[in-house]
This record gives sequence, C-alpha cells and structure tokens, in this order.
Amino acid sequence: MSVPLLPKPESTTGSSAERSLRLLSVLADHGEPMTLAELVHTLDLPKATVHRICTQLQECGFVARDVSENAFVVGPALRKLALDTLNHGTVRGLRHQVLEALVAEVGETCNFTTLDGANVLYLDRVEAPWPWRLTLDVGVHVPIHCTASGKLFLSTMDNKSRDLLLRTVTFERMTDHTLVAAEALRIECETIVQRGYSFDREEFVTGLIAMAVPVHDAKGTVRAAVAIHAPTTRVTLDDLVARLPAMRAAAQRMAALL
Repeated sequence: MSVPLLPKPESTTGSSAERSLRLLSVLADHGEPMTLAELVHTLDLPKATVHRICTQLQECGFVARDVSENAFVVGPALRKLALDTLNHGTVRGLRHQVLEALVAEVGETCNFTTLDGANVLYLDRVEAPWPWRLTLDVGVHVPIHCTASGKLFLSTMDNKSRDLLLRTVTFERMTDHTLVAAEALRIECETIVQRGYSFDREEFVTGLIAMAVPVHDAKGTVRAAVAIHAPTTRVTLDDLVARLPAMRAAAQRMAALL
C-alpha cells in the first residue's frame, strides 16, 4: 500500500517533538504496520533519524513492533491517549446519547467498541432496563475471536493482517459454541463481509447472543462498532436482524463523532 508524502514543515529540520508527532500521525493514519523504509520514505527523513525516533517512542509505549518484528504499529500508550481523547467531554456525551436513543428504540443493551491490539475494547455502553444482564464496564477488554464486534473487526482486515493477528490469539473455548480454529474464523469473516454485520451465537457467554455493525470514518475505514446483545430467553438472531436498520442508523451517527 503506497503512502503519499506528507507536506514538509516550513522548517527544513523540524523539532524532535514535531518529527515524533508526524511519525505517530503517519502510523495512526496508515492503519496497518509500516516498515522502517516506508516511514523513511513517507516522512522524507534520514533513516538513522527515523530509527532513533521509533526507538524512543517504543521505549515509552507510543510505538510497538508488529508481530512480524519487521514493522511498526501504534503502541498501547498511544491507544490509551486516543481512548482518553474519545472519552473526553462533549464528544463522549454525544456518543452516549446515540447509544441511549438506540437502546430506547431496540429495547436491548448496546455497546460502542473498538479494536485494541488483539482484543476488543469497550468505549461506551448503555444497559437496557431488564433484570437479566451482562455487566461489562467501559474500558474492559473482551476476546476478539468469540464476540460479535471482534469478528466484525477481523472481517475488515486483509488476509495477511488477519493471519498475523490470529497467530497471537489464544483461542480459549468460552462456551460450547466458541470457534477455536483459525480456519473457522476465516470462513466466518467471509460471510460477515458479504452481509455487512456479525453475530455472536452464544460464543462468549452461554445464553447470550449479539450482533455488531461497523462504524466507518471519513475515509471508509472501520474504526469502531455498535453492538447489541440480549439473552436467548428473550430474543432470537432473527429478532436482532429486525433491529438492523436502527443499528445502522446509530452507526452512521457515531461515524460523525469519531
């Protein structure tokens, strides 16, 4: 994937802080691992300079080595910074209002999630007023291989990125329905791509089903998901699909709040 050169700053050298921020911006915008050579080309900086910046940022957690060890990705410190920013002030309140309106319409608990490394991160959540519920706090991580949001995020990856990530996943069998084979997940991802939404068929918690739809940014990249879950004693998968128009409408509203 080719990456256009960023405009050069007015200064021909730029401060160390400026260079670091530009590098982080490139990695975050690119959305997939970048090699040192790609970063050098994109930033139009000497190789030794880019390597030094990457090393410094890696030491403080803002950059991390990819699973292949030959490329760099955004690190946990940068993801936390992004989460704190997303959860700050007015924007967080507006996103929460979207979830509240959605729960009022569909009558079940709904979540706003994103991908964080090899796990799914809960950014926000609104509970439905039912006595039976699954309590998961904002900021909690859940597995990628057995949740509706997780499988949705997997389906948006290219084959190489997905295979690399799946090599790092511990396929813990959460229930009798959990998919614990990489090939089974690959097949599931193909189906998700075709229909545009994903299911959790009691794969994470016995007696609980879920459905997730994507939230796209301005470039069309899936950055988050809106998910609904409910007990099988109350709803079926068909019942969740009937709520699909409301879910997609909420996802469109969330897209404007990324």
